[in-house]
Amino acid sequence: AAVTAVALGGGILLAAWRWLWGAARAAAEAGASMRGKTVIITGANSGLGRAAAAELLRMQARVIMGCRDRGRAERAAREIRAEVGEPAEAEGGGELVVRELDLASLRSIRAFCNRVLQEEPRLDVLINNAGVFQCPYMKTEDGFEMQFGVNHLGHFLLTNLLLGLLKNSAPSRIVVVSSKLYKYGEINFEDLNSEISYNKSFCYSRSKLANILFARELARRLEGTGVTVNSLHPGIVRTNLGRYVNIPLLAKPIFNLVSWAFFKTPLEGAQTSIYLASSPDVEGVSGKYFGDCKEEELLPKAMDDLVARKLWDISEVMVGLLK
Repeated sequence: AAVTAVALGGGILLAAWRWLWGAARAAAEAGASMRGKTVIITGANSGLGRAAAAELLRMQARVIMGCRDRGRAERAAREIRAEVGEPAEAEGGGELVVRELDLASLRSIRAFCNRVLQEEPRLDVLINNAGVFQCPYMKTEDGFEMQFGVNHLGHFLLTNLLLGLLKNSAPSRIVVVSSKLYKYGEINFEDLNSEISYNKSFCYSRSKLANILFARELARRLEGTGVTVNSLHPGIVRTNLGRYVNIPLLAKPIFNLVSWAFFKTPLEGAQTSIYLASSPDVEGVSGKYFGDCKEEELLPKAMDDLVARKLWDISEVMVGLLK
Protein backbone atom coordinates (compact mmCIF):
# COMPACT_ATOMS: atom_id res chain seq x y z
CA ALA A 1 0.00 0.00 0.00
CA ALA A 2 2.82 2.36 0.88
CA VAL A 3 4.56 1.66 -2.42
CA THR A 4 1.30 2.21 -4.29
CA ALA A 5 0.67 5.51 -2.48
CA VAL A 6 4.19 6.74 -3.24
CA ALA A 7 3.87 5.70 -6.87
CA LEU A 8 0.50 7.40 -7.26
CA GLY A 9 1.76 10.55 -5.57
CA GLY A 10 4.81 10.55 -7.79
CA GLY A 11 2.62 9.90 -10.79
CA ILE A 12 0.46 12.94 -10.07
CA LEU A 13 3.51 15.17 -9.70
CA LEU A 14 5.04 13.71 -12.84
CA ALA A 15 1.81 14.19 -14.78
CA ALA A 16 1.77 17.87 -13.80
CA TRP A 17 5.42 18.22 -14.79
CA ARG A 18 4.75 16.51 -18.12
CA TRP A 19 1.91 18.89 -18.89
CA LEU A 20 4.18 21.88 -18.28
CA TRP A 21 7.02 20.20 -20.18
CA GLY A 22 4.73 19.48 -23.12
CA ALA A 23 3.62 23.10 -23.32
CA ALA A 24 7.23 24.30 -23.14
CA ARG A 25 8.28 21.81 -25.85
CA ALA A 26 5.46 22.88 -28.14
CA ALA A 27 6.45 26.52 -27.69
CA ALA A 28 10.13 25.76 -28.31
CA GLU A 29 9.38 23.77 -31.47
CA ALA A 30 6.93 26.26 -32.93
CA GLY A 31 8.39 27.22 -36.27
CA ALA A 32 11.34 24.82 -35.92
CA SER A 33 12.20 23.27 -39.26
CA MET A 34 14.52 20.60 -40.62
CA ARG A 35 13.17 21.11 -44.13
CA GLY A 36 15.66 20.08 -46.77
CA LYS A 37 17.78 18.09 -44.30
CA THR A 38 18.37 14.35 -44.30
CA VAL A 39 18.64 12.42 -41.04
CA ILE A 40 19.59 8.78 -40.44
CA ILE A 41 18.39 7.19 -37.18
CA THR A 42 19.44 3.67 -36.22
CA GLY A 43 16.90 1.56 -34.35
CA ALA A 44 14.10 3.90 -35.38
CA ASN A 45 11.20 1.42 -35.30
CA SER A 46 10.66 1.59 -31.52
CA GLY A 47 11.45 3.50 -28.34
CA LEU A 48 13.70 6.53 -28.48
CA GLY A 49 14.48 6.13 -32.17
CA ARG A 50 10.82 5.98 -33.18
CA ALA A 51 10.00 9.05 -31.09
CA ALA A 52 12.91 10.98 -32.61
CA ALA A 53 11.90 9.91 -36.13
CA ALA A 54 8.34 11.17 -35.60
CA GLU A 55 9.45 14.54 -34.23
CA LEU A 56 12.06 15.14 -36.92
CA LEU A 57 9.51 14.18 -39.58
CA ARG A 58 7.18 16.69 -37.96
CA MET A 59 9.97 19.25 -38.45
CA GLN A 60 9.92 18.28 -42.18
CA ALA A 61 13.20 16.34 -42.27
CA ARG A 62 13.82 13.46 -44.66
CA VAL A 63 14.24 10.67 -42.10
CA ILE A 64 15.92 7.39 -42.99
CA MET A 65 15.01 4.65 -40.51
CA GLY A 66 17.88 2.16 -40.29
CA CYS A 67 16.31 -0.97 -38.77
CA ARG A 68 17.14 -4.67 -38.45
CA ASP A 69 13.57 -5.95 -38.89
CA ARG A 70 12.13 -4.46 -42.08
CA GLY A 71 8.58 -5.62 -41.33
CA ARG A 72 8.49 -3.94 -37.92
CA ALA A 73 10.10 -0.84 -39.39
CA GLU A 74 7.48 -0.59 -42.15
CA ARG A 75 4.69 -0.90 -39.57
CA ALA A 76 6.29 1.79 -37.41
CA ALA A 77 6.68 4.05 -40.45
CA ARG A 78 2.98 3.69 -41.32
CA GLU A 79 2.03 4.52 -37.73
CA ILE A 80 4.32 7.55 -37.66
CA ARG A 81 2.94 8.85 -40.95
CA ALA A 82 -0.58 8.46 -39.55
CA GLU A 83 0.40 10.37 -36.40
CA VAL A 84 2.28 13.17 -38.12
CA GLY A 85 0.15 13.40 -41.25
CA GLU A 86 1.07 13.54 -44.92
CA PRO A 87 0.62 17.24 -45.89
CA ALA A 88 4.23 18.25 -45.24
CA GLU A 89 5.52 15.37 -47.35
CA ALA A 90 3.09 16.19 -50.16
CA GLU A 91 4.44 19.75 -50.17
CA GLY A 92 8.05 18.59 -50.49
CA GLY A 93 8.74 18.67 -46.76
CA GLY A 94 9.15 15.68 -44.47
CA GLU A 95 9.65 12.16 -45.75
CA LEU A 96 10.08 8.82 -44.02
CA VAL A 97 12.24 6.12 -45.63
CA VAL A 98 12.86 2.58 -44.34
CA ARG A 99 16.21 0.89 -44.96
CA GLU A 100 17.38 -2.47 -43.65
CA LEU A 101 20.34 -2.21 -41.25
CA ASP A 102 21.56 -4.92 -38.89
CA LEU A 103 24.27 -3.52 -36.65
CA ALA A 104 25.22 -7.05 -35.61
CA SER A 105 26.47 -7.65 -39.18
CA LEU A 106 29.39 -5.81 -40.78
CA ARG A 107 28.09 -7.04 -44.14
CA SER A 108 24.69 -5.43 -43.52
CA ILE A 109 26.29 -2.18 -42.38
CA ARG A 110 28.41 -1.98 -45.51
CA ALA A 111 25.40 -2.73 -47.74
CA PHE A 112 23.34 -0.05 -45.99
CA CYS A 113 26.09 2.54 -46.36
CA ASN A 114 26.70 1.67 -50.02
CA ARG A 115 23.03 2.27 -50.74
CA VAL A 116 23.01 5.57 -48.83
CA LEU A 117 26.10 6.77 -50.69
CA GLN A 118 24.54 5.82 -54.03
CA GLU A 119 21.10 7.32 -53.39
CA GLU A 120 21.51 10.24 -51.01
CA PRO A 121 23.07 13.50 -52.22
CA ARG A 122 23.50 14.72 -48.64
CA LEU A 123 23.44 13.65 -45.00
CA ASP A 124 22.90 16.34 -42.40
CA VAL A 125 22.46 14.30 -39.21
CA LEU A 126 23.42 10.79 -38.13
CA ILE A 127 21.83 9.62 -34.87
CA ASN A 128 23.51 6.48 -33.51
CA ASN A 129 20.60 5.36 -31.37
CA ALA A 130 20.15 1.56 -31.62
CA GLY A 131 21.35 -0.57 -28.75
CA VAL A 132 21.30 -3.93 -27.00
CA PHE A 133 20.84 -3.96 -23.20
CA GLN A 134 22.13 -6.60 -20.81
CA CYS A 135 21.53 -9.61 -23.05
CA PRO A 136 22.79 -13.12 -22.29
CA TYR A 137 26.19 -13.90 -23.77
CA MET A 138 25.87 -14.12 -27.53
CA LYS A 139 27.92 -13.08 -30.54
CA THR A 140 27.32 -11.02 -33.65
CA GLU A 141 27.58 -12.45 -37.14
CA ASP A 142 31.28 -11.52 -37.12
CA GLY A 143 32.06 -13.05 -33.73
CA PHE A 144 31.92 -9.95 -31.51
CA GLU A 145 30.27 -9.98 -28.08
CA MET A 146 26.78 -8.69 -28.89
CA GLN A 147 26.62 -5.55 -26.73
CA PHE A 148 30.10 -4.32 -27.64
CA GLY A 149 29.57 -5.38 -31.24
CA VAL A 150 26.25 -3.60 -31.78
CA ASN A 151 26.46 -0.65 -29.40
CA HIS A 152 30.04 0.34 -30.25
CA LEU A 153 31.61 -1.50 -33.19
CA GLY A 154 28.52 -1.45 -35.42
CA HIS A 155 28.07 2.28 -35.01
CA PHE A 156 31.83 2.83 -35.31
CA LEU A 157 31.87 1.26 -38.78
CA LEU A 158 28.60 2.90 -39.83
CA THR A 159 29.84 6.37 -38.89
CA ASN A 160 33.22 5.96 -40.55
CA LEU A 161 31.68 4.76 -43.81
CA LEU A 162 29.35 7.79 -43.89
CA LEU A 163 31.95 10.39 -42.88
CA GLY A 164 32.67 11.51 -46.43
CA LEU A 165 29.00 12.31 -47.09
CA LEU A 166 28.68 14.07 -43.74
CA LYS A 167 31.74 16.21 -44.53
CA ASN A 168 30.39 17.07 -47.98
CA SER A 169 27.09 18.11 -46.35
CA ALA A 170 28.67 20.26 -43.64
CA PRO A 171 27.61 21.84 -41.40
CA SER A 172 26.37 18.43 -40.26
CA ARG A 173 25.97 16.59 -36.97
CA ILE A 174 26.60 13.18 -35.41
CA VAL A 175 24.62 12.29 -32.28
CA VAL A 176 25.68 9.31 -30.16
CA VAL A 177 23.22 7.89 -27.63
CA SER A 178 25.09 6.61 -24.58
CA SER A 179 23.89 6.04 -21.00
CA LYS A 180 24.61 7.18 -17.47
CA LEU A 181 25.54 3.57 -16.82
CA TYR A 182 28.86 4.27 -18.55
CA LYS A 183 30.02 5.12 -15.01
CA TYR A 184 30.17 1.40 -14.15
CA GLY A 185 32.15 0.38 -17.23
CA GLU A 186 35.85 -0.08 -17.87
CA ILE A 187 37.73 -0.54 -21.14
CA ASN A 188 39.64 -3.78 -20.67
CA PHE A 189 41.86 -4.09 -23.73
CA GLU A 190 42.84 -7.60 -22.66
CA ASP A 191 39.26 -8.85 -23.03
CA LEU A 192 37.27 -6.47 -25.24
CA ASN A 193 35.34 -9.39 -26.73
CA SER A 194 34.56 -10.97 -23.32
CA GLU A 195 36.30 -14.21 -24.21
CA ILE A 196 37.70 -14.56 -20.68
CA SER A 197 34.68 -13.48 -18.64
CA TYR A 198 31.22 -12.03 -19.26
CA ASN A 199 28.95 -9.95 -17.06
CA LYS A 200 25.96 -8.58 -18.96
CA SER A 201 25.66 -5.43 -16.82
CA PHE A 202 29.36 -4.62 -16.96
CA CYS A 203 29.53 -5.26 -20.70
CA TYR A 204 26.61 -2.91 -21.36
CA SER A 205 28.29 -0.20 -19.29
CA ARG A 206 31.56 -0.80 -21.14
CA SER A 207 29.84 -0.38 -24.51
CA LYS A 208 28.28 2.91 -23.36
CA LEU A 209 31.66 4.16 -22.12
CA ALA A 210 33.07 3.20 -25.52
CA ASN A 211 30.32 5.32 -27.16
CA ILE A 212 31.48 8.41 -25.27
CA LEU A 213 35.19 7.80 -25.91
CA PHE A 214 34.41 7.25 -29.61
CA ALA A 215 32.42 10.49 -29.81
CA ARG A 216 35.20 12.49 -28.15
CA GLU A 217 37.94 11.05 -30.34
CA LEU A 218 35.83 11.51 -33.48
CA ALA A 219 35.14 15.14 -32.51
CA ARG A 220 38.88 15.70 -32.19
CA ARG A 221 39.53 14.17 -35.62
CA LEU A 222 36.77 16.25 -37.23
CA GLU A 223 37.88 19.64 -35.94
CA GLY A 224 37.63 22.22 -38.71
CA THR A 225 35.47 20.07 -41.00
CA GLY A 226 32.10 21.52 -40.01
CA VAL A 227 30.94 18.13 -38.69
CA THR A 228 30.12 18.11 -34.96
CA VAL A 229 29.87 15.06 -32.69
CA ASN A 230 28.15 14.93 -29.30
CA SER A 231 27.04 12.13 -26.98
CA LEU A 232 24.13 12.01 -24.56
CA HIS A 233 22.26 10.01 -21.97
CA PRO A 234 18.45 9.86 -22.33
CA GLY A 235 17.65 9.04 -18.69
CA ILE A 236 15.52 6.08 -17.57
CA VAL A 237 12.94 5.49 -20.28
CA ARG A 238 10.07 3.04 -20.75
CA THR A 239 11.19 1.17 -23.86
CA ASN A 240 11.63 -2.46 -24.93
CA LEU A 241 15.40 -2.13 -24.40
CA GLY A 242 15.02 -4.01 -21.12
CA ARG A 243 13.47 -7.11 -22.72
CA TYR A 244 16.34 -9.27 -21.43
CA VAL A 245 15.89 -8.09 -17.84
CA ASN A 246 14.16 -10.77 -15.78
CA ILE A 247 11.48 -9.38 -13.45
CA PRO A 248 9.69 -11.92 -11.20
CA LEU A 249 6.04 -12.39 -12.14
CA LEU A 250 4.73 -11.21 -8.76
CA ALA A 251 6.84 -8.05 -8.94
CA LYS A 252 5.71 -7.01 -12.44
CA PRO A 253 2.57 -5.07 -11.34
CA ILE A 254 4.61 -2.97 -8.91
CA PHE A 255 7.38 -2.50 -11.49
CA ASN A 256 4.84 -1.41 -14.11
CA LEU A 257 3.29 1.08 -11.69
CA VAL A 258 6.66 2.51 -10.68
CA SER A 259 7.85 2.74 -14.28
CA TRP A 260 4.64 4.54 -15.26
CA ALA A 261 5.10 6.99 -12.41
CA PHE A 262 8.81 7.68 -12.62
CA PHE A 263 10.27 6.59 -15.97
CA LYS A 264 10.34 8.91 -18.97
CA THR A 265 8.18 8.26 -22.00
CA PRO A 266 10.10 7.56 -25.23
CA LEU A 267 9.28 11.08 -26.46
CA GLU A 268 10.63 12.62 -23.26
CA GLY A 269 13.73 10.45 -23.45
CA ALA A 270 14.32 11.39 -27.09
CA GLN A 271 14.33 15.13 -26.45
CA THR A 272 18.11 15.42 -26.07
CA SER A 273 18.68 13.49 -29.32
CA ILE A 274 16.23 15.78 -31.10
CA TYR A 275 17.84 18.85 -29.51
CA LEU A 276 21.35 17.87 -30.60
CA ALA A 277 20.09 17.02 -34.08
CA SER A 278 18.16 20.22 -34.71
CA SER A 279 18.74 23.07 -32.26
CA PRO A 280 20.67 26.18 -33.34
CA ASP A 281 21.82 26.42 -29.71
CA VAL A 282 24.39 23.67 -30.30
CA GLU A 283 25.56 24.74 -33.74
CA GLY A 284 29.33 24.34 -33.77
CA VAL A 285 29.37 22.57 -30.37
CA SER A 286 31.36 19.33 -30.49
CA GLY A 287 32.91 16.71 -28.23
CA LYS A 288 30.46 17.30 -25.38
CA TYR A 289 28.12 15.12 -23.32
CA PHE A 290 24.48 16.08 -22.72
CA GLY A 291 21.52 15.11 -20.57
CA ASP A 292 18.08 16.76 -20.54
CA CYS A 293 19.26 19.10 -23.31
CA LYS A 294 22.08 20.48 -21.14
CA GLU A 295 25.81 19.85 -21.16
CA GLU A 296 26.96 17.62 -18.30
CA GLU A 297 30.34 16.73 -16.82
CA LEU A 298 31.97 13.36 -17.43
CA LEU A 299 34.01 11.16 -15.14
CA PRO A 300 37.77 11.27 -15.86
CA LYS A 301 37.73 7.79 -17.41
CA ALA A 302 35.35 9.04 -20.11
CA MET A 303 37.76 11.86 -20.97
CA ASP A 304 40.93 9.77 -21.21
CA ASP A 305 42.29 10.70 -24.64
CA LEU A 306 44.94 7.96 -24.63
CA VAL A 307 42.32 5.28 -24.02
CA ALA A 308 40.04 6.85 -26.63
CA ARG A 309 42.78 6.76 -29.28
CA LYS A 310 43.79 3.19 -28.46
CA LEU A 311 40.14 2.10 -28.60
CA TRP A 312 39.80 3.83 -31.98
CA ASP A 313 42.88 2.07 -33.38
CA ILE A 314 41.74 -1.36 -32.17
CA SER A 315 38.18 -0.79 -33.40
CA GLU A 316 39.48 0.05 -36.90
CA VAL A 317 41.17 -3.34 -37.05
CA MET A 318 38.20 -5.22 -35.56
CA VAL A 319 35.72 -3.89 -38.17
CA GLY A 320 38.14 -4.24 -41.07
CA LEU A 321 38.87 -0.59 -41.79
CA LEU A 322 42.55 -1.39 -41.27
CA LYS A 323 44.20 -4.72 -41.98
